[in-house]
Amino acid sequence: MALRPVQVNIKALDHSVVGRFWAQALGWNVFSGESGVTTYLWPVGDFVWPDPVAVGIDVVTVPELKTATKNRMHIDLATTSAAHQAELVARLRAFGATPADVGQGEVPWTVLADPEGNEFCVLEPRESYRDTGPIARMVVDCADPPAMARFWGAAMDWTLHEVTDDRAVLRSAKAVGPYLEFLRTPGAKTAPDRVHLDLLPYPGDDKAAEVARLWALGATDLDLGQGDVPWTCLTDPEGHEFCVLALP
Repeated sequence: MALRPVQVNIKALDHSVVGRFWAQALGWNVFSGESGVTTYLWPVGDFVWPDPVAVGIDVVTVPELKTATKNRMHIDLATTSAAHQAELVARLRAFGATPADVGQGEVPWTVLADPEGNEFCVLEPRESYRDTGPIARMVVDCADPPAMARFWGAAMDWTLHEVTDDRAVLRSAKAVGPYLEFLRTPGAKTAPDRVHLDLLPYPGDDKAAEVARLWALGATDLDLGQGDVPWTCLTDPEGHEFCVLALP
C-alpha cells in the first residue's frame, strides 16, 4: 500500500483570482469545480483527475485572509536560462505578483508572492530541474528533515533521493514531475497551513486502511471544522497539514 501526491492545495479568499494567476504562471488550464468554491489547475489538455503524472493545483475558498506569517510550504518554479528567469519574473509581476522578503538575502533566485501573499520562488536555471515541468519543487520548512524523510518516504511511493541533517528530497519513482523537498528552517508552526499536499490511494487500495497506516507512522487527526467530507485531514509528526482524498 502507498499514497501519491496528486495536488497542491492553496487556500484563498478568492479562488478564481488566485487560480487564474497560477494558471498564467504555469501555462496551465483552469477548471472550475462543481461546488463553485474551488479552481483546479492542470497541464494543457483534457482534464483528467487524477492526472497519471502531474501534481496539479487546487485553489479552495476560505473566509480568512493570509496572515503575515510565511507559509511553511511553497512552490518553486523552474527556468531554463537567465533570460527565461528574467522574462518569467517580469511576466509574473504583470500578472499581480509582488516581491517578497523572507530573509533570503542575496540569492540567485527571485522570491515573489501571489496576489494573496503566498510566497514562491522563481529559480535560476538548474540542470536538476530541466525535466520537471514548470514546477521544479514543492518545498516544506521543517525542523528535522531526516524525520520528515522517514515519515513521508513511508507514507508515499516516491523515491528518496537525498537526506542530510538540513535537507531531504523525494521524487516520483517514475522520475517525472516536481521534487518534494524538506528544508531545515528555524521556527515552529504559528498559524494554520495555507498551502498543503493532497494525497490519493491507488485504485484497489482502501482509503481507511491507508489512513490507519499513516496513524501508525505518526500522523494525527486534524479538525478544521470540515464536517462530514469524503477526505481525511491529518498532520504529519511536525504538524504539517495534509489530506487523504477519496478515490473517484
